[in-house]
Amino acid sequence: MTRKTKRAIFILIFSEFLVCMGISLVTPVMPFLKTELHLSATDMGIMNALFALAQFVASPLIGRLSDKIGRKPVLTVGLLLYMVSEVLFALTNYLWVFDISRLIGGLSSAMVVPTAMALASDITTKRQRAKVIGWLSAVFSGGLILGPGIGGILAGISYKTPFWVSGALSLLSAIVLIALLPSDAENKRVVEEPEQAKTTAHPMSRAFWTLPIIILFTMILVSSFGLQGFESIYSIYVNEVFNFSLSNIALVLTLNGLISLFLQVALFDTMVSKWGERRVIRLCFFLAAICTIWITQAHTKLEVMVATLIIFSAFDLLRPAITTLLTKASESDQGLINGLNMSLTSIGTIVGPIMSGMLLDWNTHVPYLVVAVFLIVSYLMAFLLKQPGKQQSTVN
Repeated sequence: MTRKTKRAIFILIFSEFLVCMGISLVTPVMPFLKTELHLSATDMGIMNALFALAQFVASPLIGRLSDKIGRKPVLTVGLLLYMVSEVLFALTNYLWVFDISRLIGGLSSAMVVPTAMALASDITTKRQRAKVIGWLSAVFSGGLILGPGIGGILAGISYKTPFWVSGALSLLSAIVLIALLPSDAENKRVVEEPEQAKTTAHPMSRAFWTLPIIILFTMILVSSFGLQGFESIYSIYVNEVFNFSLSNIALVLTLNGLISLFLQVALFDTMVSKWGERRVIRLCFFLAAICTIWITQAHTKLEVMVATLIIFSAFDLLRPAITTLLTKASESDQGLINGLNMSLTSIGTIVGPIMSGMLLDWNTHVPYLVVAVFLIVSYLMAFLLKQPGKQQSTVN
């Protein structure tokens, strides 16, 4: 891997982490926004879901656009829009402005995350790609997990502080990207891989949509639904049921994020080499389901902390395992494929917070029990993840 490629990958990792952190940065301040502005859990769920709605609508379109006009312009505009979103959130105390801010943030995420994945595919060889996609997937999940912890720490100063800091970092990231990321023409010359000339089915063709591909995309949907359904109400749930303070929430989520990142970066390749992606996927769905049920039956803060650690770790191993398999589906149109990936992720992110918020207003434990049912169904579905004949390597 050349120095130029390594530099590009580092910039992509930082940019994606920043945007993914912004998705969940609002989580630890939700109970306090809810109290101060006299909002319901449903209001908070809708606010989170608007971020995902913008992602869902924009991701496939942005993915195709980046295939046509290049990755760097799309990434640059996405980071600048992310800055606007965070600053707007910091400036207001009105729910409707919060909602607009989240819509802009969702659009920026749709421009940065799938485009970063597509550029990573453009500039790496097949042998390098799985590892780099794994890193980006780890960053995606890590941003979602570390966001609440970082937000909780910064909210100790003021609940507006996380958004001012995030806005400043996004501006810095955009400047670094403009100055240091190679142009699209240079990126195309980084990797010359004859195997890429091999014809593969287009993502919009019927031949592409085999049973394993459908199952993989379904699992992306369910894992996103499960993570957001769990995480979007987590701070409210543990605050109301277990009397967690802001510092308790920040400690738990930061610890979970650090351990999850270690598992993904240090152990993910070993686990996949030893067990294969399918076994990792099945194990993660199983552990996430069992521990989600465990939280509803827990009696101590320590039990909640241990169960939370296992749940987030399981979700964070799921995404790179599934995404790595998807990158092998087609050697062309990586922008569109990753856009579809993000779009399906967004559907789960829309449904999860709204459903959990509405159910939490009704009963505190029901949201997590519903999430557990979906995870159990996905665990059973994972046993169908097989690919016959010459395509078997795609899913093993």
